[in-house]
This record gives sequence, structure tokens and C-alpha cells, in this order.
Amino acid sequence: MAAASQYVWFDGKFVPFEKANVHVLTHSLQYGSGIFEGIRAYKTAKGPAIFRLDDHVKRFFNTAKIYGMQLPMKREDLKKAIISPVEKNSLNECYIRPFGFYNDQHIGLSPLGKKVSVVVAAIAFGNYFENKDKGISCRVSSWHRINSEILPPEAKGSGNYLNSILASTEAKREGADEAIMLSVDGYVAEGPGENLFLVRNGKLVTPDESADILLGITRDSIIKIAEAKGLEVEERGVHREELYTSDEAFFAGTAAEITPITRVDSRRIGKGKIGPITKLLLDSYDEAVTGQNDDFSYWLTYV
Repeated sequence: MAAASQYVWFDGKFVPFEKANVHVLTHSLQYGSGIFEGIRAYKTAKGPAIFRLDDHVKRFFNTAKIYGMQLPMKREDLKKAIISPVEKNSLNECYIRPFGFYNDQHIGLSPLGKKVSVVVAAIAFGNYFENKDKGISCRVSSWHRINSEILPPEAKGSGNYLNSILASTEAKREGADEAIMLSVDGYVAEGPGENLFLVRNGKLVTPDESADILLGITRDSIIKIAEAKGLEVEERGVHREELYTSDEAFFAGTAAEITPITRVDSRRIGKGKIGPITKLLLDSYDEAVTGQNDDFSYWLTYV
């Protein structure tokens, strides 16, 4: 929970955190018709820096286009809006949530012609998983990942994540830290809110877009960092049994960052601890997001 002294950017104005409210009948609350991004800002020697801001803004607008939402602003305006609560709240590190939604109180599915509001909240945020430093356990979910015949998996629409909530809740009830979801074709897709990577025989393997994954910005960052380190990266279909026989595995995402996976379906992955390639990429990612690697300095927007 953010402190009461913090502010949320709401349709061009700063609103105290505890007063950034909407009506209970708001369309996007009832029907899950909102769109969002998850972005992190990191502490660097030059001050706070937002990681891959342009890419997050691009995806936010792409999501709006996919869902036919007419945003009341341009991309440059949203970039300024995302930066502003980091400055206003004097945050060195934070998680930033831009959210677009139909701010209209009516019963009915159609949002056409309804008011669209945009809010941006920035809050202090640590590790997404408590056991990140030791590695987490996962369960393959009975719930399959949505596909483009059902909902657009490349869009970050609020309603899409009901699928993720079902999978994650199921995994936690069965004693695991997180779920791994399969595509409707039975291939490994991703976690409920994270992309997935495996290490097999020295190669980095990750499901490709045919598995109905979200094309994650952190996923893209890991691929580029791995290639810069001379690692071979394979984007392809991944069979479920490959989870069990991999040497290493980890999740990648804005919230999760790089989170090692040490057990899947009660089977130990590799040696059951953080592997050397995972550690290499974790350290390299930390260097990139905190401004310690000049090769990836173009990913940072300093506040």
C-alpha cells in the first residue's frame, strides 16, 4: 500500500492516493474492460531510471488499438504522465501502473462512446516472489493459456488476466509458488504473468509466439542480453516434458524480473538451485536496469 502522502496521476491531475477512486458501477470494474502496463523504475547512479519506457508506451497503445479503445492522449503525453508520479512522489525505485479504463457508470456490455480515463500510479515495490533469491516451485496448470480465437494474448487487457488468476490460484492451493500454463495445443506457454525460459545443453530456450504468449518486454531484454553474452537462443515450441529435463529454468517479467524455478510438478530442475546461466543473466539484467551496462543504456529514461 502506498503512503497517504503519495499522489496518483488521474486524467491530467494529481490526486491523493487514497482519493483516486471510481464508482462501483464503472464499466471496466464490472466487465474487465481496462488496459494496463507494468513498468519499473530503478535506482541508478544518475537517479531513478524507467526501464524501456518507449516500449511499454507502444504496447499500451497497441493494446488500446486491439481492443478498440480510443485513448484521450498521444504517446508523448502518456510518457510524461508515467514519469510525473515518480517525480511527484520522490521515488528512487518503484513499480508504475498506467491504466486505461471506461469511466462510465452503466449496465451494458458495449463501451462505445463512453468516457475513457487514464491513471498512472507509482508505488514502492520489492520482489514479486518471496522465494526469488532461492528459486520457486511451479505446477503445470489444468487451465490452458488463452489464444487469439478467444482473447488477444498479445494485449494487456484486464479481462485477459482472469485466465491467469485461475491458474495462479490453483497452483498456490496445491502448494506451489506459481503456475505454468500450456497452450491449447499442449505446448508450454508461460506463467500467469511471466514469460518462461529454459536452459538445455547450454542453450537458452523459450516458447515462441505460436504458443500464445505475451511478447514480454523483459523477455525481449533477456534474449538481447543473452545474445550479447554469446549464448545461443532458441525460440520454439516447448514440450511439457522438457520442463522436467531442463538444466535450469526461470521466469522473466517486469514484476518477477528474473526469478529462478527450481521445481516443477515436484520434480527437481537441474541441481535444484539457481544455475550458472540463470545467475549470469540475472546479474547482467540487474546491471542493465541500474545503468551499469553502457551497451543497454538506451533502455533507460532518467527521471
